[in-house]
Amino acid sequence: MHYKRKKPSFDTTKLIYGRHPVTDAVNNGISIDKIMLSTAVKGPFEKDLRNICKERNIPLHIVPKDRINNITTKNHQGVLCFLAEVEYQLIEDVFPAIYDRGEVPLLIILDGITDVRNMGAIARSAEATGVHAMIVPQKKTAQINAEAVKASAGALTKIPVCRTGSLGNAIDFLLMNGVQIIAADLRGNDMLYDLDLTLPTAIVMGAEDEGVRPHILRKSNKWFRIPMKGTTDSFNVSVATGIVLYETIRQRIKID
Repeated sequence: MHYKRKKPSFDTTKLIYGRHPVTDAVNNGISIDKIMLSTAVKGPFEKDLRNICKERNIPLHIVPKDRINNITTKNHQGVLCFLAEVEYQLIEDVFPAIYDRGEVPLLIILDGITDVRNMGAIARSAEATGVHAMIVPQKKTAQINAEAVKASAGALTKIPVCRTGSLGNAIDFLLMNGVQIIAADLRGNDMLYDLDLTLPTAIVMGAEDEGVRPHILRKSNKWFRIPMKGTTDSFNVSVATGIVLYETIRQRIKID
């Protein structure tokens, strides 16, 4: 009995394989979604790749060689690179330009959003409401792949996406630059409509099952709740983000 090879769930034209091509892609600053490295690869190449991925906030996945073989039959030499659908940026580069344009910063920080459709829907709402950038962690986050871009109706290609190795460090940077950090949490003391969202603001949204992680909550200036009346315990995260952003733009348009 013959079995057909399963069709890849990703664009195979977005792959780079082989040690030199992958190294060149990293060194030339090409936007990379992630890199897979075989457990069989050891020595200087492995060490150098680990260091540069850490330095440049590129997710590095150490996997069995067979997993890479299942993706490509080419001579990959134990390393495979997935090119990103968007050009990742640094918040330290994006942020100053907001003030240069005379605008009040509005940012979204996504902590543990792993569903690509939620990621896309959030980006669509964010772009429509004037969010200046989305900040996502290097690990435990949805891939910004073709499906995410489609779910965003193309918004992910229009709004800056800043990937960071540490959300905590990104928040520290924003706090030092006068941005209030507000986190959605069911235990919050403040209701959404009581917040002053005309101030420079970064909104933290967490995973539906776990919410915003404790160490991120501790860094936040305020925890807030969205008014609810029914028996369902929470909104879908993309819907909740849309509600928060609507209230934000409502307040900001009111003062324009």
